Amino acid sequence: MIRLRRPATAAALALAAVTTAVLGFAGPASAHVSVNPKEATQGSYGRFAFRVPNESDTASTTKVEVVLPENAPVGSVSTMPVPGWTVAVQKRKVDPPIEVHGSQLTEAVSKLTWTATGDAAVKPGQFQEFPVSMGPLPQVDRMAFKTLQTYSDGNVARWIEEPTPGAEEPENPAPVLTLAPASASASATPGAAPAGQAAADDDADDEDTDGTATGLAIAGLVAGLAGLLLGGLAFARTRREATPKA
Repeated sequence: MIRLRRPATAAALALAAVTTAVLGFAGPASAHVSVNPKEATQGSYGRFAFRVPNESDTASTTKVEVVLPENAPVGSVSTMPVPGWTVAVQKRKVDPPIEVHGSQLTEAVSKLTWTATGDAAVKPGQFQEFPVSMGPLPQVDRMAFKTLQTYSDGNVARWIEEPTPGAEEPENPAPVLTLAPASASASATPGAAPAGQAAADDDADDEDTDGTATGLAIAGLVAGLAGLLLGGLAFARTRREATPKA
């Protein structure tokens, strides 16, 4: 009996260890503050959302502070209203100025602070998204948005560690937006034609396809008529052969 119990106990312990390891690894990774989408193109405009999950089992998230990177100022930053939340926009001087549509801007948004009002706080087991429109995006490889998440019990989660490519993810990573050069998509495909040329080629292909389809339809009609004619001749011949001679 002892030999039968020992393998069962060992299997149970192994299963518990694996379950703990898996859940322990997956839980924190899914609870990080993130920016979505995670990729964009330099020089473009885009709509992004800072997704803030609530990690506490007993407290709610009442304030979220997002700091824009100093080395990558953005000329235009606007926020979308979030029901039950107010937003404060903080700016800073930039030198050299940022050029946006021919205008030289000497100020850029440095920080966005959302504060919950009433019962709008992010409760345990919930998350909230804070949409932002930004552009033109700077000529850098990535933007790290250091974020502070304040709870109703006074605790503050500091998502401020910048991940290092090729290294393990830090314990409290900052949301990161990866930026690709504007010409990357075109240069990545060898022999890619310009957009206008591609459109013209598509139109030509469509015309060729239409002409081919029309030709096939006419050929089919002619073949059908020929079949009917031959069938009629054969029928007439059969009737003549079958008619008794006088």
